[in-house]
Amino acid sequence: MKKLGFGLMRLPLLDKDDYSSVDIERVKGMADVFMENGFTYFDTAFPYHSGNSEIAFREAVVKRYPRSSYTITDKLSLFMIHDEKEIPGFFEGQLERLGVEYMDYYWLHGLGEPSYRKAEDMHAFEFLQKKKAEGKVKHIGLSFHDKAAVLDEILTKHPEMEYVQIQLNYLDWEDETVESRKCYEVAVKHRKPVIVMEPVKGGCLANIPEKAKALYQQFCPERSIASWAVRFAASPDHVMIVLSGMSDEEQMADNVSYMKEFEPLDSAEQKLVEDAAQIIKDSITIPCTACRYCVDDCPKKIAIPDYFAIYNNLKRFGGPQAMVAMTYYGNLTQSHGKASDCVKCGKCEGRCPQHLPIRQYLEDVAGALEAR
Repeated sequence: MKKLGFGLMRLPLLDKDDYSSVDIERVKGMADVFMENGFTYFDTAFPYHSGNSEIAFREAVVKRYPRSSYTITDKLSLFMIHDEKEIPGFFEGQLERLGVEYMDYYWLHGLGEPSYRKAEDMHAFEFLQKKKAEGKVKHIGLSFHDKAAVLDEILTKHPEMEYVQIQLNYLDWEDETVESRKCYEVAVKHRKPVIVMEPVKGGCLANIPEKAKALYQQFCPERSIASWAVRFAASPDHVMIVLSGMSDEEQMADNVSYMKEFEPLDSAEQKLVEDAAQIIKDSITIPCTACRYCVDDCPKKIAIPDYFAIYNNLKRFGGPQAMVAMTYYGNLTQSHGKASDCVKCGKCEGRCPQHLPIRQYLEDVAGALEAR
């Protein structure tokens, strides 16, 4: 299987102000290019394009290609479900919208600490196993947004999960909030193939500082800026698929051009990407080094450096990172105080080697992440 997957969450629109208005005719053309070049892996979920992503896949692929020529991944989005009794109907609705009798892959969608507990309470793991036994799902797994320790806990308790989908890109590889590398290593430890989401960080790694862009262009001017991010994500040995949320024909053509005969990054290219990542990180809003000296004495147990990392990503990349930022922030506030819980005691600032005005920064974080 070729390593590029078509993520159906940022499809071309008929009306740029209406996320549900998928331009199905353009999706057909993009799907044709994708499959004509030997790619077969598609990924969707009911929340994408307000349910119309699944329908677009049916119209563009299912009605036009033999069932054996493609694979489709869909997801059980527990954040849309309020009662365990709703799960069977949710699943059957997905099969109907997709127009298929079975799904090749079916994930628990976007698990983190809170949603994992919900999945246990709603017996969602058992539901996936039941659908696999019935032949309505060929393979089961999960997509994940949280710390590596939580992923380790899930995979230890649920070895029946066959695959793991994680956020992995060169900016998040060593990020203390996303923990891309650590999550990848947990998946490898449990011998689970990895599917990568957000390799270009929602498009953010195609729009980088000029200094970082110059590094890439000097090394190989004919390659797109986004290609470096996708190839980085596809290079680890245990990565099976890298999803790209392609939203136009140009992005499709670019991705196909270098992923059709994929070559992993060599050592010189790897060093180049690391240098570019450092340039991007140096442009951060809050210059926190994540030493964590501020955390131990906080009376409200606020995850200060983690919140600063989330805030920096939001400020650096803006709108495309808003949903991801809120997800990680929400996960952390389940076990830590919110930024707005700060009582202004100042103990954190007394411990900070960088002498940062932490109390003011926490107000900024609260304003950006709690008012949405």
